[in-house]
Amino acid sequence: MVVGQAPSSNLVLNSNYNSRQWRWWDWSSLSQRPPLISPWRTITATASSSSQQQDTPTSTDSSSSSITSTFGRLKAQKVKALVHRSKQHRSRSDDEDRPRDSSPNPRSRGGWGDAGGSFRSLNSQEPAPDTNFFSVKSFKELGCADYIIQSLQKLSFARPSNVQAMAFAPVIAGKTCIIADQSGSGKTLAYLAPIIQRLRQEELEGHSKSSPQAPRVIILAPTAELASQVLDNCRSMSRSGVPFKSMVVTGGFRQRTQLENLQQGVDILIATPGRFLFLMKEGFLQLTNLRCAVLDEVDILFGDEDFEVALQCLINSSPVATQYLFVTATLPRDVYSKLVELFPDCEMIMGPSMHRISPRLEEIIVDCSGEDGQEKTPDTAFLNKKSALLLLAEERPVPRTIVFCNKIDTCRKVENALKRIDRKGALIQVLPFHAAMTQESRLASMKEFARSPSKQMSQFMVCTDRASRGIDFWGVEHVILFDFPRDPSEYVRRVGRTARGAKGAGKAFIFVVGKQVSLARKIMERNRKGHPLHDVPSAATF
Repeated sequence: MVVGQAPSSNLVLNSNYNSRQWRWWDWSSLSQRPPLISPWRTITATASSSSQQQDTPTSTDSSSSSITSTFGRLKAQKVKALVHRSKQHRSRSDDEDRPRDSSPNPRSRGGWGDAGGSFRSLNSQEPAPDTNFFSVKSFKELGCADYIIQSLQKLSFARPSNVQAMAFAPVIAGKTCIIADQSGSGKTLAYLAPIIQRLRQEELEGHSKSSPQAPRVIILAPTAELASQVLDNCRSMSRSGVPFKSMVVTGGFRQRTQLENLQQGVDILIATPGRFLFLMKEGFLQLTNLRCAVLDEVDILFGDEDFEVALQCLINSSPVATQYLFVTATLPRDVYSKLVELFPDCEMIMGPSMHRISPRLEEIIVDCSGEDGQEKTPDTAFLNKKSALLLLAEERPVPRTIVFCNKIDTCRKVENALKRIDRKGALIQVLPFHAAMTQESRLASMKEFARSPSKQMSQFMVCTDRASRGIDFWGVEHVILFDFPRDPSEYVRRVGRTARGAKGAGKAFIFVVGKQVSLARKIMERNRKGHPLHDVPSAATF
């Protein structure tokens, strides 16, 4: 197997596996890009029932600064190859979380060894945090009250991120704003901290307080899972020393309990558009006391059939002085135009990482088109992608992986394929997450995925784009785009589930077929340059 044409000085390790030579190169020495720009690589994957396969040499694509390599040939759909892993993303935490031993089982070695030889890391130091993530200002300099600062310190927030620093002054001043920055940049706290401080200040001054059925803040979220996550953030701040009441109202729970809680008075109400409309139409919710309305993941909300009706209802029923905050990780032109048309005076707060992915994310394009002579059908594409997925699951296990599919039916096929690797469920845990499940089941999968797995367990969340809509999962090492997203903007959301925050690092494997190869490269190049994705065409149907 030949892995690119690299100078001999870059050769790190040779090991013999099934009488073949596997070569590993330090990608950081090959990349000519600035250190804050993450490179991508292209590898090819094929599934074949042929008993004889020939390795095909490939060359370096200098135009995109990526390495093209063979992914390994598959015999009777059984994966026997390894994926080259970029050494600059390896950290000391890998060794601490997954100690290696002499066992021949790659899973028991933590998945970092080569299949038959030792693996030598080029960087045993933990990667340094992204220095551009944090603002030069402190929370105190932004104007945070002492009780807010103490609450944030208890939650391990020492300094504000850039978008948090940029948003604090206009949000606490009551201005209507669009808050936009990359996934994982801290946008939820960017609006929660100043809103909570303003509510507390108004309450202490006697200007407003919570009352039955009349919240002071409403947060609309596109999914019940994101709404539940925002509620967890609110409760964390409340428990850490800032007293205020918050609750969530979504479908899938007992309506009677939600109405009873609403009657007791609430400061911050988090809801989905459909449940918000229901409460308004039935007279269970009053907006006379509303100070601020937050529309989280607003570009996704505009795709909800209930949202535009809910937004108009919100505008018509709220006081004229109500503040509106529109929060997003991507800002298509049509969404921006609608917001400016409705709110001409809204202030634009765009973080420095908008339309960029994390510099600590490594993107790997996996070409699943198959051999030149192979029949190109959706079935063969699925088999190639399934074989590549099984390779990663068996030879490169990590504690947490998210696998994105476009359809629920594909999710189920992928779930079954992963479960067959470990039928007893001792080493692999597969967690589905899609709209065909009940809300309770989805929340249970979220809770299980958020729980720290055992050292020998690898968790796979197999999901549709429902999991990419603002949900924050801690410690996701791999994101696999089993299906290429229909909307290019969704690419940013999917890969944004890993390498989050200032210290997060991860890998995104993008499975592509046919024309999707060039489209994926174009999206990555635009992300690297910080260009918006709305000019990129949608993925061609295979």
